[in-house]
Amino acid sequence: MTAPALPPKLQEIVSLFKSAPKSLRLQALLDYSRKLPPLPAKYAEHPEFLKPVPECTSPFFLVTEPGEAGGVNLFFKVPEEAPTVRGYAGILHEALNGADPETILNVPDQFYMDMGLTELITPMRLRGMGAILMRLKNEVRAGEAPQTSA
Repeated sequence: MTAPALPPKLQEIVSLFKSAPKSLRLQALLDYSRKLPPLPAKYAEHPEFLKPVPECTSPFFLVTEPGEAGGVNLFFKVPEEAPTVRGYAGILHEALNGADPETILNVPDQFYMDMGLTELITPMRLRGMGAILMRLKNEVRAGEAPQTSA
């Protein structure tokens, strides 16, 4: 059984990282950290709606909401003092924001291992990246669950 293919935007990013020299991979990750959009005011002013990712060594929070045409909007709060984790969030946002739930749920759990980041990032940070994706998938699953009234 083969693993699901990456969504096209994510495949493009993974391929870019994989083919880049080691020195450029870190710069590319930092570039994605700068691309991460700020939280909308409704979440910045009400952080209680954000879900923490406690497995991540940096303070990391996320929230998902239904988007247009059945897609999922992704929002991340990551401190600027954590540029590698922020860069990973920027990659997820760039590649998956607005994607349908099935696309997000089918992203292979350790896709980031194919990006050549193991030479640049500590194992603890890599585990945090895996936890971020798992939490994101859990939020997407929770958003898909039928709501029942008691």
